[in-house]
Amino acid sequence: MPWKNGEQDAIQHILVIEDDLTLARLETEVLSAHGYTVIFEPHGERAISLLQQALPDLVVLDLELVGDVHGWEVLSALRSHANIPVLITSSSATTARHYRRMSGETRATLDHLAKPYPIETLLKRVKRMLPTSPTQ
Repeated sequence: MPWKNGEQDAIQHILVIEDDLTLARLETEVLSAHGYTVIFEPHGERAISLLQQALPDLVVLDLELVGDVHGWEVLSALRSHANIPVLITSSSATTARHYRRMSGETRATLDHLAKPYPIETLLKRVKRMLPTSPTQ
């Protein structure tokens, strides 16, 4: 796995968890072109396994994953052992905002981007949520 596992490096790592392959490819290509190392995973259960092996600097998480494990379950599994920034992508803003209020998280650690969204907005949110952005 190309992510750091405790060591510091200048490249920031993003895990994109998205079951819409067209959107996931677009997100991955754009983020990679802006200097991030990106791994894409369409399945919730495999995403949880990846997150247990090593942590990225940011997760872009679709809440409406198909299959047995949905986005909320991925977020819950992640939060059981790490508080890295998560950018939730879904068509329902109300649910994500309610969760943020109830969990006590801030927009620095948990934000929501309503689908559909301009790719420039994704980039702005990613840059804002990460402590430092790659130079390019």
